[in-house]
Amino acid sequence: MAEKKVTAASLAAQAMGWVDPVTKAVVPPIHMASTYQRDEDNGYRSGRIYARADNPTFDQAEATLAALEGGAKALVLSSGMSAATACFLALAPGDHVVVPKVMYWSLRNWLASFATQWGLEVEFVDADRTDAIAAAVRPNTTKLVWLETPANPTWAVSDIAAVAEIAHEAGALLAVDSTVATPVLTRPIEHGADIVMHSATKYLNGHSDIIAGALVGARDDAHWAKLRAIRAQLGTILGQTEAWLLMRGMRTLFPRVQWACRSAETLAQRFAAHPMVEEVLYPGLPSFAGHAAAKRQMTGGFGGMLSVRVKGGERLAIATAARVELWKRATSLGGVESLIEHRASIEGPGTPCPPDLLRLSVGVEDSGDLYNDLDQALRRAHNS
Repeated sequence: MAEKKVTAASLAAQAMGWVDPVTKAVVPPIHMASTYQRDEDNGYRSGRIYARADNPTFDQAEATLAALEGGAKALVLSSGMSAATACFLALAPGDHVVVPKVMYWSLRNWLASFATQWGLEVEFVDADRTDAIAAAVRPNTTKLVWLETPANPTWAVSDIAAVAEIAHEAGALLAVDSTVATPVLTRPIEHGADIVMHSATKYLNGHSDIIAGALVGARDDAHWAKLRAIRAQLGTILGQTEAWLLMRGMRTLFPRVQWACRSAETLAQRFAAHPMVEEVLYPGLPSFAGHAAAKRQMTGGFGGMLSVRVKGGERLAIATAARVELWKRATSLGGVESLIEHRASIEGPGTPCPPDLLRLSVGVEDSGDLYNDLDQALRRAHNS
């Protein structure tokens, strides 16, 4: 199926229009082989040598994701962390990197510990402020600028195009964690990003049944070859079944994300007027600090993630989460089921997350049911 003839939503739904040439199956098989036979002349005309480098089950998911992001190539990896850390491991000790203060907590901890001990010079900045990034970037010394937008769990929005210009002028690459936006809402490569990263565990899979990561490169160049080599050499490959489930999930990516966006925006508007909510953090609200930037680079919605800050502070926030019945108290996001989490408890000491914040991942349930459940939890917590 030629990409130019159909929309991205159709490409995803039909997985690039692939049909098995032998069986005519519209769903691909799972290839379990760990190794591949050589030709009689000792060559590998199949292009495959050993499954730690690749597997046929990866092909469809990688091709589909590259097409959705408008990139040259994609890689699937064993987790979001393996995808993200590969981008930093492709650098050299002594290189300077600029990263957000507010970002996925596990990656932030890794950068502040392992990456720093290994030799990277890591500088944390307020990445929703373009001037702060410009002040931090060092020409010919900064090798990578990392953005996460919207950023977990405050959903701060970075201006990708403006930061891409700053990074490239300094000779640095720009990588964007676009897990929350997904290619449904934002295609960072179109705004100048060199690498797009996804925790594919989340929206790309969408069913809370795998751990996976993905990278998409704007170019198939020497740097991309280094990322591919890191996946093979470190063995951070995705399992065959997980790759198959990832492709299964991406086929419903557009309707799932679109539904979640509509519900999240409705909930954000309703809870912004709730007497027991101090503040709602959601890029789709005109009052949100990053709303203007979000409007420039997000199309079709503002994401399925929002956070509410509960009046009464940490104690009442935790008490509210304890009293929900439809929402599930669990760590993750982007699945079909709606999740609630007191994020500061998960991140622990040193977190920039406000202690009164509840992170909400909106699924595909009825938005009225979700509102009513959290409303009763808020009221019960405040009246206890």
